Amino acid sequence: MKDDTAAKGESPSQLIDARIAELGDWRGATLARVRALIKEAEPGVVEEWKWRGVPTWYRDGMICTGETYKKVVKLTFAKGASLEDPAGLFNSSLDGAVRRAIDIREGETIDENAFKALIRAAVALNARR
Repeated sequence: MKDDTAAKGESPSQLIDARIAELGDWRGATLARVRALIKEAEPGVVEEWKWRGVPTWYRDGMICTGETYKKVVKLTFAKGASLEDPAGLFNSSLDGAVRRAIDIREGETIDENAFKALIRAAVALNARR
């Protein structure tokens, strides 16, 4: 499935910037923060804009998506079920055989060091497969 980046003439990073600005609330701030953490954890990450509006991060395969809903910012890890999560960040999609997700609600914060470790672990897992 081809993303809709070309149709808009903007890069995925520009589209993600626009989404953050368009949200203009805690969801935009949260998405911007986790995006920065992903880039800190994995400077070689590639940003994509998939499925008509979902920021997605790749390095040797998909790492995670950053979906925004009315009451939650959801970070879905493509291979989350295969990752160690000693800090217990995964709190959604726990019954899936492959994916796991982190739901962040308004006013909640994320353990930044644990999140970056999870990103690095996802990248390492992608590199092995």
